[in-house]
Amino acid sequence: MVIATMSRRPLLLLALLAAALANQLEDIPHNEVKNWALKFGVDLWEFGRHFTKMNQIQNKYREYNVEVVRKDGLLLVRDLAAEVKNHMDFKINAVMRIMDSAEAAALSASGAGSDGTPGTYYDARWLNVHADDGTLAARARRLLLSPSRHFDHIAVNTSYSAVLMPPYINTEDLEVQNQIAWSEHLDPLFVNNYEIDPTLSWQYYASSSGFMRRYPAMSWPPEDGYSHHARDFYDFRSSNWFVEAATSPKDLVILIDDSDDMGSSYRRLAKATVSALLDTLGPNDFVNIFRYSDTVSELHQCYTKILAQAVPETIRELKSAVWGAEPSGGAANLTGALTTAFEILHRYNRTGQGCQCNQAIAVVGAGGGAGGVKGVFRTWNWPHMPVRIFTYRVGGDAASGSNMKDMACTNKGFHVTINDHGEVKSKVLHFVEVLARPLVMYQNLHPVHWSPVYVGGRSSSLDDDGMGQLMTSVTVPIFDRRNHTQREANLLGVVGTDVPVDQIKKLVPPYKLGVNGYSFMVDNNGHVLYHPDLRPLYTETLRPLYSSVDLTDVELLVDSDENSRVNLTSLLLDLRHDMIEQREGETEIGVKVQYDGMRRVATRRQRYFYSPVEGTPYSLAAVLPDGYGMYELQAEQEIKHSPINITEYFKGENWKVHPDWVYCEYASTSDQTFNSPEEQLLHFLTRTGRPGWKWMSLRPRALTLHNAHKKQERDSYYCDKTLVQSLVRDAMVIKELDTHTGHASHHSQQGRFHKFVVTMSFIATRSGLLKWTENVNTSRSTDSIESHFSEKYARSFDSEWYRRAVEHHSIEPESFVFSVPFRDGSEADDFNGKPPLVLATHAVFVESRGHRAPAAVVGLHFQLDSLAKHFLNVTSTCTAGSVCKKTCAGDELDCYILDDNGFIILSEDASQTGRFFGQVDGTIMDSLVQDKIYKKVTVHDHQGRCPDSRNQFSGDGNKLTPMKPLSWLGGYLARLLTVWYPLWDSVLAYPYTEDETDYEDYEGEEDLERDRGMYEIIIDGVGDVSPEPSAAPPHTPREPPREAARSAAVRPCDTSAELFTLQSTRLNAAQPLKGKLTNCHNSGCERPFSVQKIPHSNLILLVVDTLCPCGAKRLDVRAREAPPRAACRRPPRATHRRRPRTCVSYHPEEIEIQSCGGAGRFEALPALFAALLLRLSLSFAT
Repeated sequence: MVIATMSRRPLLLLALLAAALANQLEDIPHNEVKNWALKFGVDLWEFGRHFTKMNQIQNKYREYNVEVVRKDGLLLVRDLAAEVKNHMDFKINAVMRIMDSAEAAALSASGAGSDGTPGTYYDARWLNVHADDGTLAARARRLLLSPSRHFDHIAVNTSYSAVLMPPYINTEDLEVQNQIAWSEHLDPLFVNNYEIDPTLSWQYYASSSGFMRRYPAMSWPPEDGYSHHARDFYDFRSSNWFVEAATSPKDLVILIDDSDDMGSSYRRLAKATVSALLDTLGPNDFVNIFRYSDTVSELHQCYTKILAQAVPETIRELKSAVWGAEPSGGAANLTGALTTAFEILHRYNRTGQGCQCNQAIAVVGAGGGAGGVKGVFRTWNWPHMPVRIFTYRVGGDAASGSNMKDMACTNKGFHVTINDHGEVKSKVLHFVEVLARPLVMYQNLHPVHWSPVYVGGRSSSLDDDGMGQLMTSVTVPIFDRRNHTQREANLLGVVGTDVPVDQIKKLVPPYKLGVNGYSFMVDNNGHVLYHPDLRPLYTETLRPLYSSVDLTDVELLVDSDENSRVNLTSLLLDLRHDMIEQREGETEIGVKVQYDGMRRVATRRQRYFYSPVEGTPYSLAAVLPDGYGMYELQAEQEIKHSPINITEYFKGENWKVHPDWVYCEYASTSDQTFNSPEEQLLHFLTRTGRPGWKWMSLRPRALTLHNAHKKQERDSYYCDKTLVQSLVRDAMVIKELDTHTGHASHHSQQGRFHKFVVTMSFIATRSGLLKWTENVNTSRSTDSIESHFSEKYARSFDSEWYRRAVEHHSIEPESFVFSVPFRDGSEADDFNGKPPLVLATHAVFVESRGHRAPAAVVGLHFQLDSLAKHFLNVTSTCTAGSVCKKTCAGDELDCYILDDNGFIILSEDASQTGRFFGQVDGTIMDSLVQDKIYKKVTVHDHQGRCPDSRNQFSGDGNKLTPMKPLSWLGGYLARLLTVWYPLWDSVLAYPYTEDETDYEDYEGEEDLERDRGMYEIIIDGVGDVSPEPSAAPPHTPREPPREAARSAAVRPCDTSAELFTLQSTRLNAAQPLKGKLTNCHNSGCERPFSVQKIPHSNLILLVVDTLCPCGAKRLDVRAREAPPRAACRRPPRATHRRRPRTCVSYHPEEIEIQSCGGAGRFEALPALFAALLLRLSLSFAT
């Protein structure tokens, strides 16, 4: 027995020695990795918990007996939609009053030209213009203009309107003078509208003759300092807000002559005409282009046998096809082309496709091949003429012109002859006038049109950044009610007002939706009016770009799960369908949410509640995160009868409020001005303590059109009582903790915490309050290129660190979310001479009756060096009693701390901080994905911007020389001779010089400036390609190219990025996850690694063995252009849409109108004189 026992002892000793030896020879001390992660995480958590006083904050809220209540999403969105409707009703009523007055003034106007002579009205071009000697210029008028934050920060006069006159308008024309004269009577109504509704933006009467009367009066170009690139006022008559107000929707087939009848100069003229026709179309229209010669074919391969919805993307592609088309030649087969057009229009009308309203065919060409067209009309169009024919003669002889005119006149259309590029846009506009005839003839129907969203003037926010803001315009047509000797139906123009989207968003306060909640609005085409992920393309030409971003492009669905029984795409399309049809309802969808410029991603389930905005084409949706997003904290401090001075809680300069939120504000008519949102808030908080204070929390209600509206007092104001009292409660909680706030000096006495250096601590609350304490001298120097934390994050509630902290709370409540500034490896390694700061944030939730809701987010700014030192201290030692030869201090191991999206927070190489780990070691990162520690999430962006390598801009292209005007004149004469003396066509195949290229009128695939909003000012540029000849009159000198053309050009494109998100459940085990790379080197060595979740954080500790030199591939999270999804860059959308409620395409008496255009007029110059003058001018120019 004793012998047996003694024999087993050596075996036990050998086993213990073998275990110890194995531990020493272990590639990575996995057990120590777990201990390192545990100690580092606990140290940070305990330090942060004490420093931020998060527990005391929770207790302070509980002391006030707060409530956490569940939100009723449907009731919430219903109330919000009612507020938006009230706001819209004010705008509609204002516009309808202008319409009534305009039609009455035009009807009662005495004689043409009475009181309409130049000088009797305020011409915006000649306001306060002085001669060289300092006196008022001869044509100028003096008018006091004062800068107004409400009107795009422009100097205006709110007592008068001014006339904006494009340079090509003939002010001597009697009809122009007459309209200017009678429209001056609109001024009192403009003023009255603004007094009733001080939120009104620009009001205007846009005349069909091309001028605009706009209130309030302003000079042109504006004296605002940021629109210094603005040129002459543009021709608004092809803009969506004008065309769609004046006409009902239309299906349009354009036929362009591609036969031998068209010379090179005529082809360019025809292409410019087609481009101008496309400019008149909007998202309620449908279009396609066919070219005809011997055969008839679609111009764009992606639009075969269809009519495409005329969204900006479609127009851009069609324009690109027009300008890129090569001539095919052959004989013109106009009969076949018309048959093709009638067939597709008939099919669309019969099957319920397209707009189901107006239908038209536009023929652009020389008019050859017209034999037999009457047979086509008898078959398809006579006698009822459901399809109008518009003909645009470009080239050809007199007989062809007569045939084309006959085609238009016998089919309720219009005919014009286009001889010059300067005529194109004005003559194309007859298309709009004729389509407006049925509406004009009915007289009593004035459809209200809401334009697609566009980038307009500057925001009225106190925190305005100088960029454009999103706008929409509401417009109605006005008709000529006068009796004429011959039957006419004249469209006088359009009246309207601009509606800043920011004004609409103010009615949907973010605090009511909660953190990570948001709202959006969708129109009848499924396009978003606003959405947090709508990113309009700002251009250095504030020719506002109409947007057609679909709801399905901004709501990114999570990747489908094979085990899921729910079709997420179907759920999103159902949501879109219901909102388009203006139904009320709710749904729940899983989506991807991208942060940090599409470098981070998270997935979550969201609840969608939606309701119609009645009387408009819009529906409103409120989106709440499932779970915490369905609850809200109700904690207010009654302040009206408060015995304390509440301004005491807002002392000092270390606090800010959200600059975009409406706490209290005066009407724009008030003379009260403030330099900051904080100054404005303190003003109103002081007023609340005075006798007679009223909250005025209910906005004025819009009455019916003919009811008398009460004028608002000049100093009327609005206050959000709930928001202000919640803000005061938050300030009280923070103030009471101020005496106990953990400063660095306080914690320096606690030995275990002295190693962390915090430069700043802060708290941001649900009410938009941000308050900070600087623990290290970080005074802001005037020459510092980096903005202060408080300036960068004044909108703290919207910041990514606030949103991520709340989101992470549902994963790990007792934790901080750490982040560092992103770097892609191209920046300087020294971070502008300063080490980066590590940001740590934690969401404070308050609980009541078993429910929890976020109240605030607390945070710290750590110095990177102090964290790195502590990390190295922790990972360079082993647990007491254990033996390990490898630590992070040695060369055998590389140790990293990564965040939940794979970015490096800490590394032994400080230059790697902020970089994506896949850029440093893509092989290990790929292995982490394979082991399901990180999940790869592909995010698509349908609003991407890509460099435009095809931009052909040359900086010398438009230099102005003294001889340039003679060159322009020569080019003009050459074009005239080309039209009237076809023999010249073979000699001057391209009668333009490079000097004449007008970059503003490029019409190519990248022409994003197709439609213009009400107001054009320059912001940030898009380079255009595919030059189109200038549409300006040939004698008008071109100005040098815009800054937009000089800047790096971009184009819209689809991009995608492969992002990564941590799968925390994989790392919650007691032991670290062990991995090993094999077969990664010729020597056959292996590369082990160990991964451990760092508790109380969004971080992991990654330890990698360095002895095996595995080749490392590179992964990148930066977005790249996505490959085309099909032969077409983007297939035409066939998704659901709702047609406008009004369609007026027929009036039984329209056939009595005789006006259908003419063959054009030209006073020919003697050929010899013209040739001599041309040669002389060209010789001088060179």
